[in-house]
Amino acid sequence: MLFWTTIYTHKIMFTLANVHNFVEQQSIKAYKIYQLLYHSDKILFKNCSQMSNAKKSVYVTRPDVAAVGLDILKKECDVTVWSKCEPVPREELLKQIVGKSALFCALTEKIDKEVITRAGPQLKCIATISVGYEHIDLETCKSLGIRVGYTPDVLTDATAELTMALLLATSRRLFEANKDVYNGGWKPWSPNYMCGQGLKSCQVGLFGFGRIGQEIAARLVPFKPKRITYTTRNKQADAATKVGASYATFEEMISESDIIIVCCALTPETKEKFDKSAFTKMKKNCIFINTARGGIVDQNALYEVLKQKQIMAAGLDVTTPEPLPLDDPLLKLNNVVILPHIGSADIETRNQMSQITALNIVAALKDERMIAEV
Repeated sequence: MLFWTTIYTHKIMFTLANVHNFVEQQSIKAYKIYQLLYHSDKILFKNCSQMSNAKKSVYVTRPDVAAVGLDILKKECDVTVWSKCEPVPREELLKQIVGKSALFCALTEKIDKEVITRAGPQLKCIATISVGYEHIDLETCKSLGIRVGYTPDVLTDATAELTMALLLATSRRLFEANKDVYNGGWKPWSPNYMCGQGLKSCQVGLFGFGRIGQEIAARLVPFKPKRITYTTRNKQADAATKVGASYATFEEMISESDIIIVCCALTPETKEKFDKSAFTKMKKNCIFINTARGGIVDQNALYEVLKQKQIMAAGLDVTTPEPLPLDDPLLKLNNVVILPHIGSADIETRNQMSQITALNIVAALKDERMIAEV
């Protein structure tokens, strides 16, 4: 009785750390201490509140994301950032994810079941600084109640602009012509030198007609193409009317288009949709553009039709794998333009992507609505 009276007399002096030490020293069961705290005054309850409101921990897999996102996280969370401007090694990711409440990741990381379960039951959110989320195991996240954030919409304009730049560079042979300036290939004028294909009077087929596809179509209109068609699972009549586009089946698109632009998501249905069979049905003057995902294309089949000049040229901002090895046969062809996946690479867009990813995490940790949730 005297023992408990002493404790009650000195209860105001206890902090949670004191209680923890006391438990270890006296070997008193934890539930008795919590009963004591429950009947104590506001000072002890304040300590409990501070403990429950401790900052959540977040792991960021890239140090080179725009600072605006990191600044947001550092104000709200305890942040650990991978130190190198390169993809975090698998073993390092598995080590650092343990005990974290949220993960800020990119397309360069495979966030599978092993990574997710390694984190522990406190993991509440995975936010990717990308519009695509095929690198995240959504099924495992759903089963464990882990929320997933991404960054749609914000990169729509940047990707549409890059698509147009890549299309013009490919159709007008700009990279070939530029090389000739430096390697001595620039000769006196001749009527057929570096002749490419203009966009006017061409039929353009868009494979995918979501936000990015619609913005590409809008940017095509001033070039006065003969016709713009789109191919999707569901017809987008209202959006198509705005840009004068019409629906076409996949077979119609690949056989009738002078220019084909891939701007859809990578799904089980679209994986390697453009295979040998599809390429062999295209026009010989067809220009093939892909700014979506490399996995939508059978790259070996594309190489063969380009090598045999069964289609005119290709422009790729995405490949499989990424980066493309220097000995890849595609790099030996002069009728293909390859960019290092820079569709969203403008400063404003990357700042917004970093900001949205961070805000998605903060919202999820507060059990609030995320800006963009899968």
